[in-house]
Amino acid sequence: MSKNEWDIIVIGGGLAGLIAAQQLAKAGREVLLIEKKTYPFHRVCGEYISNEVLGFLKQESLFPTDIEPAEITKFRLTSVDGQCAEMALDLGGFGISRYYLDEFLFQRAMSAGAESLLQTQVESVHFNSQENHFEVKVQDGGILYAKYVLGAFGKRSKIDKSLDRGFMKEKSPYIGVKYHVQIDYEPDVVALHNFEGGYCGINRIEDGKFNLCYLGSRVQLRAFGSIPEMEKQVLYKNPHLRKIFEEADFLFEKPEVINEINFSPKSPVENHILMLGDAAGLITPLCGNGMAIAVHSGKLAADAIIQNKNRLAIENVYAKAWAHHFSARLWVGRRVQWLFGSQAVSNFSVHLMRHSRFLANKIMENTHGTPII
Repeated sequence: MSKNEWDIIVIGGGLAGLIAAQQLAKAGREVLLIEKKTYPFHRVCGEYISNEVLGFLKQESLFPTDIEPAEITKFRLTSVDGQCAEMALDLGGFGISRYYLDEFLFQRAMSAGAESLLQTQVESVHFNSQENHFEVKVQDGGILYAKYVLGAFGKRSKIDKSLDRGFMKEKSPYIGVKYHVQIDYEPDVVALHNFEGGYCGINRIEDGKFNLCYLGSRVQLRAFGSIPEMEKQVLYKNPHLRKIFEEADFLFEKPEVINEINFSPKSPVENHILMLGDAAGLITPLCGNGMAIAVHSGKLAADAIIQNKNRLAIENVYAKAWAHHFSARLWVGRRVQWLFGSQAVSNFSVHLMRHSRFLANKIMENTHGTPII
């Protein structure tokens, strides 16, 4: 790429980065999106999106119409020993793969006028206060310059380390594992099945496929030596999971896996970088709203830049908007997580859902936002 100066660089081409890039380009801003992979590709993700962002996506022509995302209206919870409860989702949502959706949004961002640099790893980001711009160093040693940088690089990145973000010093006990499967399962249900040390979600996506994704334990993986053996020794103790794993037709040659998943609080602005999606804060998967938060945070960051003239105003507006919409939700998610991942507390959670619908609904309400349009 011969050009090396940009108005805005967005680092990371997930939902948050793609939405921000599309919205900024649509508003006439000069945007470069940098993504270390090339589309389409799979991500470890629950692939369920709360309807809180549905109106916005449709209004902006960012909701795919050439496929039929699964409509999700019910939530099912099972305990480690198989006890079960079910309730209606207050807002509901839809299921769609990141493999499909990310490429769709990437093409929308490019059509709006954004440019891209794919298969490119960002090594570090430095804010030059004297020049009032960012210096973005990429893997080949080149440096790109931008007035603003948006960090949408996910849960954990080299950039987090270069910025010396506090959570990078903490060891996380979690791993994430994802499959796509074909199975005879209810198409309108998102289910969360507990096992000792974690929980596994399943919901329908496009083309009759299902996403099967779980948060597990690094300690258990080391103890049993492999993911298949850990699944047989741990996940299969929940009879619902055993049935799913034994009956499903697995579509990947091997699962998608990530580690070092950290739910510690983060800051939405670091060294003048606006942090988006998981880079600003990771909601526990049991809440099922990480994708919606990513979409919404991308919109908020774009709005802050479009509607304000100077750096301080942009940062303050974005930080306040992020806190208003997301900080309480992430806090509730961290507190609710103790209700999952062991036999005793998962039995309590199922009992609570069966016999205290008011409280269960309140917990659900407090882990997602109101429709943004």
